[in-house]
Amino acid sequence: MNKKRTIRLYAIIFLVTVFSYYGCSEKNARQPKDHTPNIILMMADDMGWGDPAYNGNPVSKTPNLDKMAAEGIVFNRFYASSPVCSPTRGSCITGRHPYRYGIFFANVGHMRKEEITLAEALKTKGYVTGHFGKWHLGTLTKIEKDANRGGPEDTADYSPPWENGFDVCFSTESKVPTWNPMITPPKTAGGVRNRIPGEPYGTAYWTGPGHKATENLEGDDSRIIMDRVIPFIKKAIKSHKPFLAVVWFHTPHLPVLTGDKYKNMYKGQSVDIQNFYGAITAMDEQIGRLRNYLKEHGLYNNTVMFFTSDNGPEGKAREGRTQGSTKGLKGRKRSLYEGGIRVPGLMTWPALIKSRKTTDIPFSTLDYYPTVLDILGFTMPDQPEPIDGISMLPFIKGNIKERQVPIGFESKKQVAFMNNRYKIYSPDQGQHFELYDIINDPQETTDISTEHPDIVKELSAELSRWRESCKRSLEYSDYKQDF
Repeated sequence: MNKKRTIRLYAIIFLVTVFSYYGCSEKNARQPKDHTPNIILMMADDMGWGDPAYNGNPVSKTPNLDKMAAEGIVFNRFYASSPVCSPTRGSCITGRHPYRYGIFFANVGHMRKEEITLAEALKTKGYVTGHFGKWHLGTLTKIEKDANRGGPEDTADYSPPWENGFDVCFSTESKVPTWNPMITPPKTAGGVRNRIPGEPYGTAYWTGPGHKATENLEGDDSRIIMDRVIPFIKKAIKSHKPFLAVVWFHTPHLPVLTGDKYKNMYKGQSVDIQNFYGAITAMDEQIGRLRNYLKEHGLYNNTVMFFTSDNGPEGKAREGRTQGSTKGLKGRKRSLYEGGIRVPGLMTWPALIKSRKTTDIPFSTLDYYPTVLDILGFTMPDQPEPIDGISMLPFIKGNIKERQVPIGFESKKQVAFMNNRYKIYSPDQGQHFELYDIINDPQETTDISTEHPDIVKELSAELSRWRESCKRSLEYSDYKQDF
């Protein structure tokens, strides 16, 4: 072989190598192996503690959540910070209880601009950020009425995700049907009220100020959401940037229905159960799609992925029907008993979590924010204090065996306070307390307050201090700026 042909051959080999790594092929656009971890927060809506198959449900088909459980951490005591959706969502991205900034219940309040969200924090470290699905932390438009609120006459709670640190959005203000999300379903799906089946549902997927999505909005809602998540990750890969993806599914919140493919997986069950668990299986399928995409593109090993639900399953408000399982826990959505706040909790991160691990240590949606910042090794200089959550990282590394900071709860007239073993509960803002040994009596069958008045006294005093702290926060005492 002569010299020119040899040079030409080596040049071709070099160009092929460069193209295969940097070329336009999506599959070859990989982040460096030592890249800062990607972060994904996934959340179902109204999915009960006992709904996933990995947690013993004999009906539900959730093979991809089961795989997450087999590969990562299963939190046996994982808690939504509220028994309803909006407050829990606020806790996920701030690490602070929503009573500190006025999101007391669903469709109440908004994310204050002074709060630092996880998206805003990670953007300081070069992350690209995206929100997909249900927002419910403020209205998304000042132009028209959208879903439950918003429009020219309701601008006080305008606080969309794109003004809270998210670069890319595909977001609804609140609930939508789990199949054909922009169209009002039959009344049998629940949550239809005075809407006319077949007509527009009265909400939209917003992608920015004044911009609605108008294409690819038919079929399974979880698939519609994931069709936006995947391109967001693809773009992050090509830009060689780490990403934060907050994926808040609407499933299985009412109106809940699904397509024949998923209903047929539950033949022999009632139509209600076919739709309910069919929608969950459809969501699970999209979680599997996401996991496979990460694996195919070399991202899975260094991606921190969480899954949970915003509260327990719906109860009497679902027009008398009770789809959704608490696995025997007392209470359901809207209740601060275990069934309303103990929810599925999973975490995978193969770079550090090498095999399945289970824990009975109580953790919470409040812990996401401090955990992610601890993983990345930084704090925000103007961080509002106090943070109610704790980092999970010491537990992951095997350095702690119990929670050092109790978890406080408040929702309307209910309050509760929990340490590693005991939980006090009051239905009347602390006038009367029940006491439960959650380790030995997770179903809360036996009130032991009269047997242990000392424990009630200690926990109620801590609860009182925590509530006073939340009241001070609500009055803007936590922010370093002057108001």
